[in-house]
Amino acid sequence: MIAGRYTVDREVGRGGSGVVWLGRDEVLGREVALKRLGFAPGSGSPDLDRAEREARLAARLNHPHVVAVYDLVQDGDDQWLVMEYVAGETLAALVKREGPLRPDQAGPIIEQAADALAAAHAAGIVHRDVKPSNILVTPTGQVKLSDFGIARAQADASLTQTGLVTGSPAYLAPEVASGQTATEASDVWSLGATLYHALAGSPPYDVGDNVLGALYRIVHEEPPRLANAGWLGPVLEGTMTREPGDRWPATAIRDVLMAGPSAPVQVVVPRLPAPEPAVAHTQQLTSGVPPVPPVTPRRRGPLPFLAGAAALVAVAVIAWLLVTSGDDPSPSAGDKGSSSGKPSSGSSSPPASTGDVTADGMENFIEDYLATVTSDPQTAWTMLTPDFQAQSGNFGQYQKFWRQFQTADMTTSQADPATKQISYHVEYLHQDGQKTSDDVTLQLEGTDGNYLIAGES
Repeated sequence: MIAGRYTVDREVGRGGSGVVWLGRDEVLGREVALKRLGFAPGSGSPDLDRAEREARLAARLNHPHVVAVYDLVQDGDDQWLVMEYVAGETLAALVKREGPLRPDQAGPIIEQAADALAAAHAAGIVHRDVKPSNILVTPTGQVKLSDFGIARAQADASLTQTGLVTGSPAYLAPEVASGQTATEASDVWSLGATLYHALAGSPPYDVGDNVLGALYRIVHEEPPRLANAGWLGPVLEGTMTREPGDRWPATAIRDVLMAGPSAPVQVVVPRLPAPEPAVAHTQQLTSGVPPVPPVTPRRRGPLPFLAGAAALVAVAVIAWLLVTSGDDPSPSAGDKGSSSGKPSSGSSSPPASTGDVTADGMENFIEDYLATVTSDPQTAWTMLTPDFQAQSGNFGQYQKFWRQFQTADMTTSQADPATKQISYHVEYLHQDGQKTSDDVTLQLEGTDGNYLIAGES
């Protein structure tokens, strides 16, 4: 019995902010969710301030699509947040179980989440951690937005004083990833990234172990797009756009989604509030991922910008990881652009051609590239010239395309050393066991042992 009133049944979830149990309010005779609170970064005690903030802010939102907070109690050494129990699963779990959702499945879910965000923003509350694992979906399709633990009221500067970047990596808006304070527009980007996850089956940015690389792409590259977004394509473009003031407000997202696929999209976009500058005494920690000068690409090793960015963002990233818990992204096929892949920017000029150019050398390079790209897209990305990277889209799309294959094997080839052009037949083994093939012609630059892919025809 907790606080002489709540009995505990079983654990139903856990995350960076604590463990959630199904319980029962013995006084009112109803099921409740009981969250045993976690710990603040660098602290040895439960984060009571965070819990009180969540209780206070959620209590201001009496909304059908927001998880209600009933009570905040202490039992012995533990603090518990008593909330509405929602029988269902998170959007992250739903997508992991069913795979990418169709636009007509994802639309109603995001519509209800947008309605909840609109209410929060009208109350002066920025959620700051919108993501699939914080959106609950019941078997009947009702949606509830949860976890206001790092939410911030407009008049509450408490979280901006910590020097921490808050939010979950794959869903951070560019301005937040670069160290600025989250705003309503930042929530809108995160909702768009959540829609992307629902439609693609995976987040728009693959974080994995390379947090710095993901932050760099979020800040510097154009947002990824989905070819299969259907009628939700304009919503992705209106939410995941780099300039915060160009993003749709949550009310517009809700209204467009409520109107459905047959309604024309006519949105007058107001200028949303610009992000606040980072707090002066923490700016060195949270200014995030600065521009870096171009460097010569290498065929092997990490992306060239990481070494320069790491020293400036390591402290912020470590602190940020302490306060967040990521969703469990599942790999999925992305948009196919060229046979070499997709993506943008990052490298400088290719090495000069000073050695021999032979048919064997060209064929060996392509065999090496195909073996690399299916196992290590990040390294394979550096085997493209900067111009071809730009033509191909961005690294996120490039990686998503190649991750759908287990292997890519060149079976026949014809190389012309005079033009440095190679044509070959490639056979793909997909992750699901399906086999396909393609005929590809690539333009190379460089010499034997030092080639880069410069184009495709």
